[in-house]
Amino acid sequence: MVVAAIRGQRESLCLQRARWACQRRNGGVGREKMAKTDADKVLIVDDDKEVRYSLKRVLQRAGYSTEEAEDGERGLALAQSGAPAVILLDNRMGETSGMEVLQNLRSSAVGASVVMMTAYGTTQTAIEAMKFGAFDYLMKPFETDRIREVVERAVQAYHSRRESRGTGTRVRAEDYAEGLVGDSPAMQAVLKQVGQVTASDATVMITGESGTGKELVARCIHQHSLRAKKNFLAVNCAAIPDNLIESELFGHEKGSFTGATSQRQGKFELCDGGTLFLDEIGDMALPTQTKILRAIQEGEIQRVGGTTPVAVDVRLIAATNKDLEAMVREGTFREDLYYRLNVFPIRLPALRDRPEDIPLILDYHLQRLGSSGKIRARGLSDDALAILRRYEWPGNVRELENTLYRSAVVAQGELILPEDLPLEVRGGAGEPASPAASPGATAAAEDADELLDRLFVSLREESAGALLERAESGLVQRAVEACGGNQSEASALLGISRSKLRSRLEPSSSRSRKSA
Repeated sequence: MVVAAIRGQRESLCLQRARWACQRRNGGVGREKMAKTDADKVLIVDDDKEVRYSLKRVLQRAGYSTEEAEDGERGLALAQSGAPAVILLDNRMGETSGMEVLQNLRSSAVGASVVMMTAYGTTQTAIEAMKFGAFDYLMKPFETDRIREVVERAVQAYHSRRESRGTGTRVRAEDYAEGLVGDSPAMQAVLKQVGQVTASDATVMITGESGTGKELVARCIHQHSLRAKKNFLAVNCAAIPDNLIESELFGHEKGSFTGATSQRQGKFELCDGGTLFLDEIGDMALPTQTKILRAIQEGEIQRVGGTTPVAVDVRLIAATNKDLEAMVREGTFREDLYYRLNVFPIRLPALRDRPEDIPLILDYHLQRLGSSGKIRARGLSDDALAILRRYEWPGNVRELENTLYRSAVVAQGELILPEDLPLEVRGGAGEPASPAASPGATAAAEDADELLDRLFVSLREESAGALLERAESGLVQRAVEACGGNQSEASALLGISRSKLRSRLEPSSSRSRKSA
C-alpha cells in the first residue's frame, strides 16, 4: 500500500511536468482561454440572408449571442448602439461597402474586433482590411471550426483591450529631446557623467553593448557643450572599408588615387570647431589608428595624397562594444591611442540591467511615434508590458524600439496586446514556468527527491524489477494522456523511440511472451 501511494504521488508530479512540456511544444504560453460572458455579442453584417442564418446557428451553438444587419448602414448603427464584442463584416454589400463601414467604425472608436468576410478575395482587399484595423480576414465559404476559432480569438482580444489598464503616460516626450530615457540608478549615473564632461574638451570613450545608445550619449555631450553651434559628425568605422576610411576621415587631393577627380575635405576638416564621433573604433585598422593618434596629438591632419598639414580643432568622442584593453594586450589596438581616447570613460548599462526603465522608454517612443501619425497604438496592456519586462533584450534599447514599432503596426486598436508582440519575444518571456523556475514547482521537485529516497528503501520489500516496471508503465501512460494521445510527442517527451513507447504501452504479459 505504501509503495502504491508513493507511486501515485510520483506519477502525479511526472504528469504535471509532462503537461508543462507539451504546452511548450505546442506553442502555448500559459494563457487561459477567457470564458464567454453575456456581453460576448457577435454582430453579423451581411446582405445574404442564408449566410447570416448559417453564422448565427454556428455561433449560438458555441454560446455567443448574435445580432444581424442586412446592410452597412444598419450594421454601423447597431455597432454603435449595441456594443458587440465581435463584428463579422461582409465586404461587398449594397450601397455601403464593408470597407467603408470598417473605416467608420474605427473613426467612431467602436471597440469591437472586426472580422472582414468576402467571397472575392484580392490582394488589395486583404491589404486594405488589415490597414484599416480589421482583426482578421476570412474567405467564403467558411469552415465551421475556422469561424469558431477566429471569433474566439477576436473575443479574447476584445476583453483584453477592455480589461487592461494599459501602461498610461509616465513621461513627457518633450522632456527627453536627446532620447536618453530612464530614471534607474544606472542611467542617472550616466547622465551625471555626461553633465560633468560637457563643459570640457576632454576626449570621451563610450563603451557598452550594441544598441545601448552610445551615439545618443555622444550627441547629448555635443549639444550641451560649448561646441553645440558647430558640426556634429558621426563615422561608423566598421561600415567603411579600410582602403576608404582614411579618405573619409582626412580627405584627399585631386588625382591622389583612381576616381579622385577633385579635392575633397574629410570629416576632420568638415567638423572643425565641432565634435567628431568615431563609432566602432575597435574595428579601425592599425595604419588609420596611427593617423588618428597624430591628429589628436598635433591638432592637424594631412589629406590622402597631400603634403601640407591642415590644422583642425576637433573634439573626439569614440565608442565601441569591444574590449579595447584586451585588444591592446593582443596588439590589435594601439596602446598609446587607447589612453588618448580613454580620457573620460562612460560605460552604458545593458537594458536587462535596468528593467525599471522599460515602461518609460516604451511610453516615450509611443508618444513619439503617435505624434508622427504612424501608429494608432497609445499604450500596452499589462500582460504585454510584463512580457517585455521579462525579456532579456540582447539588442538592448534599439531592439526594444524596433519591437515596439512592429507591435504597434499590427495592433488592432489603441492598446498593444501580448499577441501583437513578436513570437521570439513572447517565446522568450511567456512560456509556462519550468518546474525549476517557480517556487511551487521547486517544492514539488524537492518532494520528488524525498519520494525517490522512499522508493529506494521500498525496493527491499518487493522485486525491484516489478516495481520499476509498474512505475515506468504508469509514467508512459500518463505522458501519452498529457500529449493528447499523440505517441510521437510522448516519445519525444520521454526521450525514447516510438517503437519502444508502443512496447511499453503493451500489457506486461504480452511483453513477457515476446521476450520468451
